[in-house]
Formats: sequence, C-alpha cells, structure tokens
Amino acid sequence: MTGARTFWAAIAPLTLTLALAAAPAGAQTADDTSIIGPGTTAGGVDLSNLTITAAAGKLDQEVTPRLLAPVTVRVGHRRFQVDGTRAKVRLDALRTARRAYYASRDAGTAPPPPPVVVPVAPTTPATPTPATTTPTTTPTTTAPTRRAAGGAGAGLQVPVAATYSRPAVRAWANEVSGSVTRRPRSATLRIGVTRMRVHTAKRGFTIDASRLAGRVGKVLIDPLARRDALRQPLVGLDPPVTVRSLRRANSTIVTVDRGGFRLRLFKNLRLVKSYGIAVGMAGLDTPAGLYRITSRQVDPAWHVPLSDWAGSLAGQVIPGGAPDNPLKARWLGIVNGVGIHGTAEDWSIGTRASHGCIRMHVSDVIDLYPRVPLGARVLIH
Repeated sequence: MTGARTFWAAIAPLTLTLALAAAPAGAQTADDTSIIGPGTTAGGVDLSNLTITAAAGKLDQEVTPRLLAPVTVRVGHRRFQVDGTRAKVRLDALRTARRAYYASRDAGTAPPPPPVVVPVAPTTPATPTPATTTPTTTPTTTAPTRRAAGGAGAGLQVPVAATYSRPAVRAWANEVSGSVTRRPRSATLRIGVTRMRVHTAKRGFTIDASRLAGRVGKVLIDPLARRDALRQPLVGLDPPVTVRSLRRANSTIVTVDRGGFRLRLFKNLRLVKSYGIAVGMAGLDTPAGLYRITSRQVDPAWHVPLSDWAGSLAGQVIPGGAPDNPLKARWLGIVNGVGIHGTAEDWSIGTRASHGCIRMHVSDVIDLYPRVPLGARVLIH
C-alpha cells in the first residue's frame, strides 16, 4: 500500500500539468487545417482549396452584402421593399464553410486534415516530459447538398446557413396588406316616395399576408435568388350586401304620399303601380315614418277605438262586411290601428278625410292586397 500511495503522489502533478497544457494559446484547430475540396461552392462563392476558416471569411465578405440587399415585391401597380437589416437576416459563415468541407469530404474531393499537434509543458525543467495527443477531427454533420449538372467532378453546391426573423417579416407583410387593402362597399338603398335610390356595391381586394411573408422569407436567405421578381396577387373581397340581395330583402315596398294622395307599389325596387288614396284629416293625421305591414285580413272586423269621434260605437267590434263597418273588403295593418283599407266613400279619395287610415277604392285595395306580403316595408311621407 505504501508503494501505491507513493506512485499516485508522484504522477498527480504531471496529470494536472497535462490538463492545463491541453489547449495552449495560439494552437491550431481543425477549422484552420481542414481544406475544402475543389469544385465546392456555397451561395455562388467558390470555396475550392480553402481552409474552413478562410472560407468563412470569404463567405462573410461576399455573401452577407447580398443577403442584406432589399427584396422588391410588386402588388398590382405598386412596389414594396424589405431589406435584410429589417428582416434581421443573419449568415452563419463558419457553419456554411463547415458544411462545404463535410460535403466535399463525403464526396471524396477534400484531402484528409493533417494531425493537430499540441505541445505539453514539462513537469520540471530538469526532467522534461514531451507528450502528444491523439489526432482529432470535428464530427461529421449532415447538410443538404447537390451536385451541379455534369456528373462526377462537376462540383458541389452547398446551401448557406442563414436565418431571418419571422415576426419582423410578418410585421412588414401586414403593413403591405394594410396599405393595399380596399374594403368592399355594400350596396345601399334609400327609399323615396316616388323612386328607390340604389348605390351599387363595389368589390374590395387584399393580399394573403402569410403567404407573402413566407415567399419573401425564402428569398431573403437565398443569395442566388432574384430579389426583384416577386409578384403578389390580389385577392378579391365580396361586399356583404349586393344589389341582388337588396332586391330580395326589399322585394315589395309601399310608399304613401300624403300631400299628393298617392300610394305607390314597388316590386324589386321598381315602380309597378300607383293608386289614389285618402289620408287622415287635420288632428288625426296619418303618421309619417318607415314601417312594415303587420297584419292582413279579408273583410276585416272593425275594433272601434275609444275616441270621441267614434261616438256611441266607441269600444265595439263591428263584424266584417257589416254596412256600418267602414273597413271595406281588405285590410293591411301598419301601426297603432292605422292601416290600408277599402272605403265606400269613393268621393273622399284625394282628400284628407279619414281618421288616420289610408283609404282606397274597393277595387284598388282588392287589386293591391295579394301583391303586398306580411312584413313588406311601408314609407309614409
């Protein structure tokens, strides 16, 4: 046991000295001695017969400016640009050079690297102990490569190791989208007493910002790609409301011109017929506004309102068709007991004679009735 302790005590200082001297300053690395094979390019730069370190420097000098150059995109008649600085493009030149070396080595064109000799300091000045390390090489990595057309020896083309900021490019693409997008304009309808005023719809357009960002990103990290050839198509946007949908939603409109004593019927926004009418007398005016037909009846009963003008009939219900029922033939209810109905007092048409309702000749209201569905819009003006 005493001999063993003496042995380990003797070699411990030597072991520590070897560990400290394993990587002395100024020692060469595999990147400084490994030579890329002939006919190898990366990003259009010839790296033939260069060490990895020298190749990295050449790539940084020649490829980086190309990656920082702006990419131009045409959208319609407009042009937009984004450069590598905004996109935060980064070239890993050393990684690219190593790719080139490994690719040429795997293809059999790169010479084997020489051994890397690392000197080791002696333990004492009196008894120097030279030591050498086992030759080392960088582990092989797999990188996508392709051989140029022409068969063996025609050369290897190695893609560069470059990245960009996806959020930065997406933000730029969203700015482009906001600049070119035009929102669609819906068709609108203005109901007039004598005519319908329709403002036609207009389609809008935009771009697919996600697709634009992806396409630009590929060009930004490819030093061989054309940077002025991208065209981004416009995507059409349909308006929510079209003239056709307006016509469907307003297939029947009735307008009442109190001053002109005319009722007009519009179908699909076009005037199809006009009738003479009577409207409410002073103090019992036919109410102005935009309404809808809320009820429809044939030979309607008359629910006499509790009003002074109703006299002894106030609060009663007069059956339909009865001689003392003023609601003749048909009823199209509008609002608060006001509606369109036939009258036996043909002389009153063209005057202010009713108690608020819209009177028509019996033949006219019979003609109008089937043309006006429940829910049809009514403008009283």
